[in-house]
Amino acid sequence: MAQATFRIWRGDSQNGSFQDYNVESAPGMVVLDAVHDIQGSQAPDLAVRWNCKAGRCGSCSAEINGNPKLMCMTRMSTLDLSQPITVEPMRAFPLVRDLVAHVGSNYRAKKSIRPFKPRPPDFPDGTWRMHQRDVDRVQEFRKCIECFLCQDVCHVLRNHGLHEQFIGPRLFVYSAALEMHPLDTESRAGALKHSHGIGFCNITKCCTKVCPEEITITDNAIIPLKERVVDEYYDPIRRLFRVFTG
Repeated sequence: MAQATFRIWRGDSQNGSFQDYNVESAPGMVVLDAVHDIQGSQAPDLAVRWNCKAGRCGSCSAEINGNPKLMCMTRMSTLDLSQPITVEPMRAFPLVRDLVAHVGSNYRAKKSIRPFKPRPPDFPDGTWRMHQRDVDRVQEFRKCIECFLCQDVCHVLRNHGLHEQFIGPRLFVYSAALEMHPLDTESRAGALKHSHGIGFCNITKCCTKVCPEEITITDNAIIPLKERVVDEYYDPIRRLFRVFTG
């Protein structure tokens, strides 16, 4: 077994620093295994959030060697063990302690999105009919595990801290899942433009690159939502129609 040095952030929102821990790296280990080893034998007070250890819950998000990743899905064999492996909390959110960040702003933003509003049933028995291609379009968005790595890497949130003016890529994916649903009749273009801040996104695609579920966030969710806002508010024919219909 090889020796690995982990440089882990320890501290709270007031102060902290990186501390080094040595771990024996065994075949098949992931970063979360190493963190648990450190927690169990060297630093029992190390705060870390996790749940399923299977890449399904999104709880163990962190920055590993500066890259937003899930600790449970980052294998030690993919890292250079000759150098210290840095593990720190997501920096786009307020720090609670050690590797735990406060992600509550994401849930508050989610509550501000207008819920699903289906059209009346197509048939007397209360059922609807949909084309399979329309159903398939939104299935990709439902893979999201809310790890918030896309939120963490987004420069609007990370560098500018606009959590109250910008809901971020995760919530644009959620909005797209509603907007593009074949039965939904609600319009969210106004909220996307005015209160959800979609105009702040300059489509760098950094959110797409870090998504562990490989959701094409920018191309399939954000850009189509931007197009809906443009159609609603900047299309000259629509604007003229509104003038005459008052």
